[in-house]
Amino acid sequence: MKAMVLCAGLGTRLRPLTNRWPKPAMPLLAGPLFRYSVATLTRAGITNIGINTHHLPQVMEATARRELDSLVVSHEAGEIQGTGGGIRGLKDFLRDGDFVVLNGDVLFSVDLKPVLEAHRASGAAATMVLLPMPEGETYNAVELDGSQAVRRIAGKGPGGDRLTNWHFTGVHVMTPAVFDFMAPSGAEDINRDVYVRMMEKGLTVRGQVLQSKDVYWSDLGTPQRYAATHQQLLFNQVPLASFGDRGPFAGHPRGEGNFWKHPTAQLDADVKVAGPAFFGEGCVVAAGVRLGAAVSIGRGAKVGQGARLNRVAVLDGAVVPAGASLMDQLIGPGETVSSV
Repeated sequence: MKAMVLCAGLGTRLRPLTNRWPKPAMPLLAGPLFRYSVATLTRAGITNIGINTHHLPQVMEATARRELDSLVVSHEAGEIQGTGGGIRGLKDFLRDGDFVVLNGDVLFSVDLKPVLEAHRASGAAATMVLLPMPEGETYNAVELDGSQAVRRIAGKGPGGDRLTNWHFTGVHVMTPAVFDFMAPSGAEDINRDVYVRMMEKGLTVRGQVLQSKDVYWSDLGTPQRYAATHQQLLFNQVPLASFGDRGPFAGHPRGEGNFWKHPTAQLDADVKVAGPAFFGEGCVVAAGVRLGAAVSIGRGAKVGQGARLNRVAVLDGAVVPAGASLMDQLIGPGETVSSV
């Protein structure tokens, strides 16, 4: 089976950080967010993977190639093509059998094997992986009937009686039938456009609802959501088994203190860490630094003498000046974003 990771989005809500990284390339502890999508797929036995690019395409492609031995890339020049158009761009790669599509801008800890088995057994033209609607969120609903068939997406579709609302995770399993319902060109959405056409013609788009406690999902789409996910990872509140040896702490052994540290990270003997904390490859933390809870220092980042940080993610390559006192911040190279 093959897979596609959607990587063309603009990441507007995380600007200015996404002026440097496409959102799937954003650092999150031990690696880019994209790494965890690859980990989920490879655990399910899927290693033949393609991506689409649009925003900062060279950065996205370079990030993906560091994570994969082989890669198929579809670049969207000019107008971004949307999720439907993005999948259409890899039609020749994907059309020889059922395939998986993942949104590359989410952290989703899930075992895909049972999902794939259920999809094959169902005979559906496509399966959408769903979760209960997150409390307090306003995501567009996917509405199912009693047979778990999708009947409306974001208010569009044939509808029906006694439908229940669910949240879409960004993971689909599709058959090549989807390509028969795509426009020949132009931007379109796989959910609101392509799936609606399929449902109206009587094809089954199925919803698979996951309610296990071993499932975790976050879209990291705003500084606040990124910070919440960052903190949940550091406080061991995220199940990591689905990522195997590509998880957020891979290669960073747990130290004697309340932190994970790469062997090449340099911490002055005078550094005080309350933790939990994370020290990435090649980072440097100078004398007199005091770190509170939920602090990460990314790969190649530097924290100057006497700085004080609490609930801060210092992303790869960023520099915290000496004497700085920071709380609830995301720090990128040359950029600082409040996470509250």
